[in-house]
Parts: sequence; C-alpha cells; structure tokens
Amino acid sequence: MKPRVTRAIHIGPVQVGGGAPVVVQSMTNTDTRQVGATLAQIQRLAAAGCEVVRLAVPDQKAARAFGEIKAASTVPLIADIHFNHRLALAALDQGADAIRINPGNLGGIQKTRQVVKACREKGVSLRLGVNAGSLEADLLARYGAPTAEALAASALRWVRQFEDWGFHDFKISLKSSDVLVTVAAYQELAPQVDYPFHLGVTEAGGLIAGTVKSALGIGLLLAAGVGDTLRVSLTRDPVEEVRVAYEILRALHLRERGVELISCPTCGRCGINLFHLAEEAERRLLNIVTPLKVAIMGCVVNGPGEAREADVGIAGGKKVGVLFKKGQLVRKVPEKELLAALLKEVEALTGEKVGEV
Repeated sequence: MKPRVTRAIHIGPVQVGGGAPVVVQSMTNTDTRQVGATLAQIQRLAAAGCEVVRLAVPDQKAARAFGEIKAASTVPLIADIHFNHRLALAALDQGADAIRINPGNLGGIQKTRQVVKACREKGVSLRLGVNAGSLEADLLARYGAPTAEALAASALRWVRQFEDWGFHDFKISLKSSDVLVTVAAYQELAPQVDYPFHLGVTEAGGLIAGTVKSALGIGLLLAAGVGDTLRVSLTRDPVEEVRVAYEILRALHLRERGVELISCPTCGRCGINLFHLAEEAERRLLNIVTPLKVAIMGCVVNGPGEAREADVGIAGGKKVGVLFKKGQLVRKVPEKELLAALLKEVEALTGEKVGEV
C-alpha cells in the first residue's frame, strides 16, 4: 500500500495531506443556532478522538452562532455551506477554520469565485465537494447519470477553475451513496491531481448498513493508498461515526487509538454470559485513549490462544474465566468478577480510568 502523494493543506492547526496521518472528521447534528447543545456535542466528539468538526450553517443566525461556538471549541471547525454563498462569507468572518462548498449548488461561477477569493485572503482552506445529488446539469446530460466519470469530470472542472483564480488551498470529495461509484470516482481523479482527498460514502444509512458501506468504500480506497481525511456518515449519534472511523483505520494499520476489542461470536460451548460481558467491557472502555488489545473469549477452543495474544484477555470456562496479561496466565476468576478483573488490568496497563458503571 503506497500512499498517494498529495500537497498539504491545513484546517486550523490540523494538517491534511502531505504525508500527515489520515484525519478523522465528523459533523454535528444539533441545530447550530443552539450554541450550548452544539458545543456539548463537539466536546463529546473531541473526547472520542474527532480531530475536525463540521457544522451546518443554514442561515445568518447560524453563522453568528458559529462564531460563539468557534470561540469556545477545542477543535477546528468547518462551516458547511449550501445554496447561499453569503453564508460562507459570514462564516469566514466568524472565524471558520475551513469552508465546505459544493459549487454545483452554490449559484454559479461568480458566487463561487467570491467564496474562493475570501478564503484566499483569509488564508483559510476549502473543501471542494462534488456530490451525486447536486451534479451540474450539463454533466448529467452528457453522462446520463451521476456516474464516477461525471463526478470526476465535475471535480476536475472546478479544480482547474480554482487554479486559474490562483487558489490551491483545498481538498476534494467525490460522494455518492453507491459504494462502487464513489470508489471509482476517486480512482478516476487520483492520477490527475495532487490535492488531498476527503473520503466518505454519503447518506450511507443507519448503524449496520452505514458501517458496512463506509468500511467498504473508505477501506477500499485507503487500502489503495488513497485518502487523507474521512467522515463516516451514519444516521446515528455522530460519536458513533468517530468510533467506526477509528476501527477502519485500525484494521488497515493506519491509526491506533483506544481499545481494540476481540470477542468471539459464541457457540454451544460457551459457559459464561459473553454477550453481557463484552457489551459492558466495550461501553466502559470507550474513553481509553492508549492503544490496547483486549480479548474476551467464550470457550477453550480459540480462547486461550487469542487471550494470550492480547494485552489483556479472558478465556471463559463453565461459570469461570482465565485471565491473561501480556501472554501470561494470571489466575482463574469467577464469572461474576471477570469484568472487574479485566477493567482493573486495563487501568494498570494504561494509567487511565475506565468509564463509570
């Protein structure tokens, strides 16, 4: 997996592209005009490892609220703009670290140019978004549908336009709800430009469908070395998006953060309540930041082997489990004490406190 070579841009202090680690983003689903609720969600996202947060700016009241939120935020904020270029200008005046636009729905070339000019003057980066749902009419007519080729052609058109305006501080996204179209669009554009790519499968769905589609689309591209920042789109609490993002990056050995929980699906040999144990462990280990592998296994077939390979592990028996630490058997533990024993070892290894009951 040879990473695609891209130029570097910045969203506030966070570098995107240019050899930087893949940056994890999410988007608030609160009403931006409700400053307190939006800030609370940003804080939860940051605690989960989100490095950049995007906020919808649907009107001037939201733009003014953006400034209040920006003043109190601990992470860089992107203003998400559609249909009205004046909202982008207002968000820039309120201190936005970056602007996201889809030129296809911003109202024409002159309005787009005003936004690009303002970004250049303020030294703020921009995301050039191309979306299957807002593709230009002439490209839809030419290609007959929002195909991968149409998405790439739209992006390339705007890339050349931005360059003609002397602006190079931007990243590109090419999004469709169709995984294969999304992947093909990025692959089509990748050899033609050196700008960073923002990855995502748009409108991916709920927890299960959205996770599967995002893991496939984003994972296929990252495995090919394509992608500099990402957002997993789920119809859920956005904190779940961050969790899924890190699991994708961990599976590809691109980023390590927090606990990697390994647990078996169970079978008729399982002698402990593994479902409850695994769910409680996962919930209470969410706040751990140190990379750590934890195995919770239900029986003696693969359990001892997996538990030995983990930093901390449990292999279940009949109403009892065997606790392993760094490959060494520590002791047998009654089932009702397994969770507490596991969490205690995690705290000892990381120096961090696990979540409350």
